[in-house]
Amino acid sequence: MMKRRRASGAAESHSGIDLAPMLDFVMNLLVFFIITAVFAKEVGIEVSRPGSGAGDSGKESKSMIVTIYGTGDIEIEGRMVDVRAVRANVERMHAVKPENGVMVVADKVVPSGLLVEVLDQIRLGGVSDISFGATK
Repeated sequence: MMKRRRASGAAESHSGIDLAPMLDFVMNLLVFFIITAVFAKEVGIEVSRPGSGAGDSGKESKSMIVTIYGTGDIEIEGRMVDVRAVRANVERMHAVKPENGVMVVADKVVPSGLLVEVLDQIRLGGVSDISFGATK
């Protein structure tokens, strides 16, 4: 029997996995995510909170307080009112002091429909300066 000799320097077959295409793919993904992250813009609302010294040098501005309870009851300045009476109360307050706003304080469990309805009544009453608060 005759044995064949391989020529030294001939390519041997590999049994391993070629990693070059996978590395190219990973590099492309990395570049894509870096470029995308640069152009991503966060959406939000800027809130300007007053500091400890904020205020109108001696001028006191008092807002009308509208409290909405989780039971659906609405209280304006200490009086329980119906949602239909919110507009009349706001109009009366706005006629007396047009520079004042309205502070709406609502429980966490207040239905959003009721909150929107009260806000609509306040807007229809002529007030556009509305602040929001929450109860503990």
